Amino acid sequence: MSRPLIITDCDEVLLHMVVPFRDWLDEVHEVHFDLTNHGFVDALRRKACGTVLEVGEVWRMLRAFFATEMHRQYPIEGALETLARLSDIADIVVLTNIGEAEHEGRIAQLRTLGVEHPVHWNQGGKGTPARRIIDAHAPSAVLFVDDLAQHHASVAEHAPEAWRLHMVGEPLMAPYIPRAEAAHERIDSWPAAESWIRERLAQGAAA
Repeated sequence: MSRPLIITDCDEVLLHMVVPFRDWLDEVHEVHFDLTNHGFVDALRRKACGTVLEVGEVWRMLRAFFATEMHRQYPIEGALETLARLSDIADIVVLTNIGEAEHEGRIAQLRTLGVEHPVHWNQGGKGTPARRIIDAHAPSAVLFVDDLAQHHASVAEHAPEAWRLHMVGEPLMAPYIPRAEAAHERIDSWPAAESWIRERLAQGAAA
């Protein structure tokens, strides 16, 4: 059995995403993104006519953003400093939902910010890849951090021993997102969450 393990998401947990995405849409595509609507239903509208963008077009714009605009993203307050302190007691893996084509860009993006931890790309639920990562590390305890409720539910199914922390690091979004039912705790700040994380890792597997 090795050290404890932290599996963390990237967008809205380590780095701001929707605000840079919103600004890029406004500047380049003349599209307004309503941050209070996080399902992307009626969230993206053309500024000139108010037309709602179709789902397929939204996903094409997201892929274009990750392909060319990652440099616009910047760290969530306190995230990288807290992660650095936690790396003294735990192994850390970044599990991020992007495409394989954007994987190397994400590695380079995080490395530029001083984050050298392994980065795994994924699409869909995070329970299965989290299970693989946990099995490879055989940690004394594992903690999963993500901003999306569906990933907490997926990890609860496939890796029930993992402590699950729901964190929405974007202050403009956090008030509109309910706590994930499958998470053990909701804390939207890394500095505020640090002591809770340390206690859970010292405690061992989740009940």
